[in-house]
Amino acid sequence: MLESVLDSGSNLGDAETEEPATDARDRAFARHLAYGVLRWLTALEWLAGRLLKKPLRQKDQDIDRLILIGLFQLWKGDSAAHAAIHETAECARKVGKPWAVSVINAVLRRFQREQADWVSKLADQDEQYAHPAWLLKTLKSDWPQKWQQIVEANNQPAPLWVRLNRNFDFEETINGLLGGGFTVARHPAVPEAAKISPAASVGSLPGFDQGRFSVQDPAAQLAAGLLKLEPGHHVLDACAAPGGKTCHILEAEPEAAVTAVDLSSARLERVKENLDRLGFGISGRIKLIAANAAVPGDWWDGTPFDRILLDAPCTTTGVIRRHPEIKWLRNPDQVGEAAKIQELLLGQLWPLLKTGGILLYATCSVLMIENSKQIQQFVDLHPEAELLEINATWGQKLDCGRQVFPGEQDMDGFFYASLRKKA
Repeated sequence: MLESVLDSGSNLGDAETEEPATDARDRAFARHLAYGVLRWLTALEWLAGRLLKKPLRQKDQDIDRLILIGLFQLWKGDSAAHAAIHETAECARKVGKPWAVSVINAVLRRFQREQADWVSKLADQDEQYAHPAWLLKTLKSDWPQKWQQIVEANNQPAPLWVRLNRNFDFEETINGLLGGGFTVARHPAVPEAAKISPAASVGSLPGFDQGRFSVQDPAAQLAAGLLKLEPGHHVLDACAAPGGKTCHILEAEPEAAVTAVDLSSARLERVKENLDRLGFGISGRIKLIAANAAVPGDWWDGTPFDRILLDAPCTTTGVIRRHPEIKWLRNPDQVGEAAKIQELLLGQLWPLLKTGGILLYATCSVLMIENSKQIQQFVDLHPEAELLEINATWGQKLDCGRQVFPGEQDMDGFFYASLRKKA
């Protein structure tokens, strides 16, 4: 799995083991180790580099990664130390390198003996934050008072949040989950958000197949309320897949007509699956269109929209706690590319909005170039764009929009800006 991410650029959710284990617990443990190593990668590499007597050759990168897996277990995991050391070292035989058993064993035993000293030395290095240097620099520049809070939150696993379907009785849904052995905690600022512990595969949760809830972070659930929906509204959900916000719009305003556009027809299938599970299906008031939202001439029928949700493609730096591989798959060039796409989408979709209508701009990013700076630039170029103030008990008010920081009120990092089109 580490090879898939670090060498091939795969998302961790798509990565699999070379020989998929048949035991579900083994698969879960392998995933736990991969997530852990990617969450703490630079810190683990710093430790490994100093514990090894001499660097390993490039062709022995697999042994390097076994050492990282072992160090993670000893430092951050809850495996028994002797088991972590023995099993990790023995893996060298499985990759055809029995000579490395003693190397791995020596490194891990040394760390076990000297752990407090090494962790103390690490605390003086930027590697302790386990973020690439360019991202750390950007966070410090954008958020001089918040960057440490952001980094610390990014390095913690995210809880399982669901959005309760308001078409069902909330108490019945929660009682079903409690009866299944789960604990449920409601969110103080997001009425439909419920945190479920312990985390489990969503299909195993009582009520999921019946459409009683959907997996969605509270920060993402804020979008439907910010749209200020009314019966009969014609709503565009641009960049809609996998459909969480599309479904929430329909739950929040059953009499809305929704057009959901996404570049990927395969991802639109997921939107359809979610609509079906929640009992909406595809009717005359729900359109799914596989197209580039930035080229309205290819898909727009000319009827203006009352509301537009632009959940813009972004660097996803606000959801690192859920996807730690984001830190190692992104680079500064991609930040600039994302900002250009966002600018293009804003410019192309704005003419589709009715006078008096609202465009809600959203990203799951914490980088200003994608968020407040992007919106400031747009408002400067469009005098008919009125920036609406978002009064809320969540997030930080900015000159343009409102920013939720990762971990704040146990939410993912998200940005929102609401724009009304004046006459």
